[in-house]
Amino acid sequence: MSIFGSMKTAVSGMSAQANRLSTVSDNIANANTVGYKAVSTSFSSLVLPSSSGNYNSGGVQTSVRQAISEQGDISYTTSDYDLAISGDGFFIVQSPDGTPILTRAGDFSVDSDGNLVNSAGFTLMGYSYDSGVPAVVVNGFDGLVPVNVAQSGLSAIASTSAYFSGNLNSEAIVVTDATTLPSANSSGVTDDTQKMSLVAYDSLGGTVQYDYYFTKTGVTTDSAGAVTGSTWEVSVYRNADAATGGTTSFPYSSSAVSVATLSFDADGQLTSATDTDIVDPVTAKTITMDYSDFTQLASDFSATGSADGQAASAVSSVSIGTDGVVSVSYANGATKALYQIPLATVASPDNLTLLSGNVYSANGLSGVTVTGFPQTNGLGSIQSGALESSNVDLAGELTEMIEAQRSYTANSKVFQTGSDIMDVLVNLKR
Repeated sequence: MSIFGSMKTAVSGMSAQANRLSTVSDNIANANTVGYKAVSTSFSSLVLPSSSGNYNSGGVQTSVRQAISEQGDISYTTSDYDLAISGDGFFIVQSPDGTPILTRAGDFSVDSDGNLVNSAGFTLMGYSYDSGVPAVVVNGFDGLVPVNVAQSGLSAIASTSAYFSGNLNSEAIVVTDATTLPSANSSGVTDDTQKMSLVAYDSLGGTVQYDYYFTKTGVTTDSAGAVTGSTWEVSVYRNADAATGGTTSFPYSSSAVSVATLSFDADGQLTSATDTDIVDPVTAKTITMDYSDFTQLASDFSATGSADGQAASAVSSVSIGTDGVVSVSYANGATKALYQIPLATVASPDNLTLLSGNVYSANGLSGVTVTGFPQTNGLGSIQSGALESSNVDLAGELTEMIEAQRSYTANSKVFQTGSDIMDVLVNLKR
């Protein structure tokens, strides 16, 4: 046992309480910081070898624990660019020097370049739809680009695909005279042909109307005379090429842009569809047609269809879905996906390295980052127009502060007592 030892133990206790007070002050200072995660101080004892009649005081050491995995309250705002994560995961953001890091702070706003940047200056990253529906890179940040919502002027999208669905009457008359088929492009088309039109868009956003003609061309039977299948011809023409005089659209001034064959089985289910693509010589565009939902049953002809693409229209709003898809809405009601925001996670979030700006980086203790889309593989959802508050319990921090103050004072009394005893020892020789 030594007086010096007890004084050193008291110093250790004061240092530990000072560390505790530092975490308390950090938590209180960041009580209103968006996405901030509280830190706390944990204590462990340091024991020195002692004998039964001689005790050597040791000391105390501290370590800082982070409550990163603890969800903060969600509060709603008036900005659609404010984003909160409900559940597990982190936004992937880019620092000014280009380094990708993680954060829960979703207070984003649009900068001068149209990028979404939070209050700490970090840029939100996502996958672009420019090359089609994006695929996530699960073990890295490759393919991520800044999410840019600067959309102005007019936008037009050419049609690349379309579909028709409905029913073709199985009791329709078979047209055997090839000269009266719509594909012959003559004025002899009979009433046994059904007509439907569909509007698509060219690369400038102009509308292109196509006329579809459905004609039953054949029936197959077995040796007993039972029907085993039927075929239909679908001829497609540009409406702009239709005849302007008389009572029929035929003959068109140019040939059909598509002549497809639909085959049905004995149950009226479509078995094959060949040569369905529309190849338009005027727009120089190919539109992939889908007839897979057609049936041939004993009921009146009916059909409905749609084509993708959009007419020239101005952007009216930008929205962000719970799945992280950033979409623009146009004045004509059309929508277009621009980006999908991914989330990242690690095996041990509470062991991430905290950096300035309320961001985190992975390390050996936290595990490597795994990236995925919201609402998949255990990741949370994104709420637009909301922010995650800090998870600091202010009342609890004030209690911690008082406890740290009392403990520090008590340790200082031990140190002062040891100092007084040293004075007594020094004065013994006088």
